[in-house]
Amino acid sequence: MPNFIVRKVAVLGAGVMGAQIAAHCVNANVPVVLFDLPAREGPKNGIALKAIENLKKLSPAPLGSPDLAALIVPANYEEHLDKLRECDLVIEAIAERMDWKHDLYKRVAGAIAPDAIFATNTSGLSITELAKGIGESLQSRFCGVHFFNPPRYMHLAELIPTAKTDPAILDRLETFLTTTLGKGVVRAKDTPNFVGNRVGVFGILSAMIEAERFNIPFDVVDDLTGTKLGRAKSGTFRTGDVVGLDTLGHVIKTMEDQLPNDPFAPLYGTPAVLKGLIDKGALGQKTGAGFFKKEGKAILRLDPATGTYVPADAKADDLVVRILKKKDAGERLQLLRESTHPQAQFVWAILRDTFQYIAVHLAEIAETARDVDFAMRWGFGQTQGPFELWQSAGWLKVAKWVQDDIREGKALSDTPLPDWVTSGPVAERGGVHTHQGSWNPATQTFEARSTLPVYARQVFRAPLFGDGVDVATTGTTVFEDESIRLWTLPNPGLNEVLIASFKTKMHAIGPGVSAGLLKAVDLAEADYRGLVIWNPGEPFSAGADLQAMLPLFMSGGVQAIEPEEERLQQVMLRLRYAQVPTVAAISGMALGGGCEMAVHCTRRVAHLESYIGLVEVGVGLVPGAGGLTYGARRAAEEHALAPDAPLLHFLKKYLMQAATAQVSKSAIEARAMGYLRDSDPIVFNVQEVLFVAIRQAMALHDGGYRPPLPVPFEVAGRDGVATILSQLVNMRDGGFISAHDYHLGKTIAEILCGGDIAPGSRVDEQWLMKHERQAFMSLLNHPKTQERVMGMMQTGKPVRN
Repeated sequence: MPNFIVRKVAVLGAGVMGAQIAAHCVNANVPVVLFDLPAREGPKNGIALKAIENLKKLSPAPLGSPDLAALIVPANYEEHLDKLRECDLVIEAIAERMDWKHDLYKRVAGAIAPDAIFATNTSGLSITELAKGIGESLQSRFCGVHFFNPPRYMHLAELIPTAKTDPAILDRLETFLTTTLGKGVVRAKDTPNFVGNRVGVFGILSAMIEAERFNIPFDVVDDLTGTKLGRAKSGTFRTGDVVGLDTLGHVIKTMEDQLPNDPFAPLYGTPAVLKGLIDKGALGQKTGAGFFKKEGKAILRLDPATGTYVPADAKADDLVVRILKKKDAGERLQLLRESTHPQAQFVWAILRDTFQYIAVHLAEIAETARDVDFAMRWGFGQTQGPFELWQSAGWLKVAKWVQDDIREGKALSDTPLPDWVTSGPVAERGGVHTHQGSWNPATQTFEARSTLPVYARQVFRAPLFGDGVDVATTGTTVFEDESIRLWTLPNPGLNEVLIASFKTKMHAIGPGVSAGLLKAVDLAEADYRGLVIWNPGEPFSAGADLQAMLPLFMSGGVQAIEPEEERLQQVMLRLRYAQVPTVAAISGMALGGGCEMAVHCTRRVAHLESYIGLVEVGVGLVPGAGGLTYGARRAAEEHALAPDAPLLHFLKKYLMQAATAQVSKSAIEARAMGYLRDSDPIVFNVQEVLFVAIRQAMALHDGGYRPPLPVPFEVAGRDGVATILSQLVNMRDGGFISAHDYHLGKTIAEILCGGDIAPGSRVDEQWLMKHERQAFMSLLNHPKTQERVMGMMQTGKPVRN
């Protein structure tokens, strides 16, 4: 497959989605031009400029760093159509109006480069109908690409061809979306609302209908259909508010208009309560009111009976919560179905409705059941897709329950389940997902995953229940205990690097992990080309395992912990000075000891959504495993490149980050904070992190890798401490920090500056680590620190004292 080089992207439309798609392109170092109409007043690029400026204010942040906004080039259709010829990919993202889109296509078609791909970002309009607005020369290069909002964070991108789209164009675009923008691509059929919105919006309609049937208020529905059900924490109605009720209404209207013969067509009308809100302009979060609204700190919900807002403080009943906590899916669904509690009946009803809907419509909307599950996981934040849940609960058992409910008139449609559900290969294999692939009802086979070359970068594809892949047992285990597994992959070309994976909760670092990492470095130096620290699933590591240290503290006090703390420091130094390259493969949180472990590796490979920082002050401690030593060394290295600036100028960044427990909001920001280096790759697709990390280790080894020499470096000494303390005193006396915060800041300053020594003195890492260790031990005996530690362990939240 030839390379598809995207030198520049044009995004047409600077609305909410268009601007955020442009933002994600610059996150990925892809030059982008953002077009919109010429402004009637002021600069003609005014509309695009305003949208770019607004990107800095949005939450969650669409930009990996606010500074990236300056890299988006504003443009307008009157003056800058010639810029389209510079673009290899043009993405149209204007409002969901067929006539407006057609008018725009006529305007821009002649300016699009002859080999460029032209894609429309639509949430559900027919791609075939949209294609009627472009000339014949563009037909083979035109397709739909549906990003989900917000595009930086939602993994799903649906790719929708027309009958005339060149298959090679789809392959190229899928490759770009997968690796460069980090998307999980689902190829959808050109049916109304495609896959994600077709199933997801039906789920919202089902929840509205069943909530009314069982008299469940909006706040309770959201509590039941959020994280307790393995879905996004916003639940059902809050999700509608976030998306925008006008947008939700538009997607429902598309189904109503385009699917008159659908067996569920009677349900596709806009519910009265939703229509009422839209009519009076209560469109959700963007207008300040929808199903919910905020008054001060209070959250209110709409009472449909009165049309007024009342406190939204009701929760799911404890009985139903206990059912939802059952680990066995079959038992959980059975208890919900058999319960007489209205909330339990409601939850079973919405699950049953979805099972029926996806079975009836699978052949129409998607190639395989895998596409439906991934669309719901990646586009709607579900931890498990609906087919996966059905299969894990017992395929034929659940199918019988659904059929019984259809027969008894309890379901939303009297349409029976398709024959393939209860007889043939799916019934015989116990579900739609197998190690061979996922069920394709059109071919009546289990279809394997895409073999596009880009997926060779994913050592482990996104998992599916029933596909037979178990990361915990894959490959060859070299060593394993209750804390860590040291192993290698079976893949040729990747099997010469040792992998260390933690088995602890939140991948926390306790005595077992420390011992395992020391063993890992020894083994890697003896027999492998490198060592990669990679943990399946997030986080990378939440830091030191306080629970594991508690028994030591209770039995022997601080003295019992000090040897373990010293060993953890030695782990960091072994990682830094190992005779083979060590690579931290980071995704999610790398906090405290997890951050310290990462920065001491030879290299880091970080997923864009990596949140890295030293957070020990939250439990009344200071970094004790080399985090401050790293900051002091990096400040000295940065100072050496700009010797005219004072050392303290570089040191303050690391001081403030540690003293305020600052955590990066992206890998891009972590690079600016100094926790990632310019040479550390940032990977946009989380499934590719392990592959890139292994390749980095191999490349370093093949390049004749030698560890750095342990060179002493300059510190700020007592003068640096005095300068910092003068600022901390002002903060304390002004009431901005507590006395204990002042004590922690003072301790951090003393370590970073090397203690009570002359300014400009040169020290080694052992010197500073000794100071770290002594400070850490001293703080463990401090009553205020003990309050913070116990508070965190009991509530999971920091105590401010």
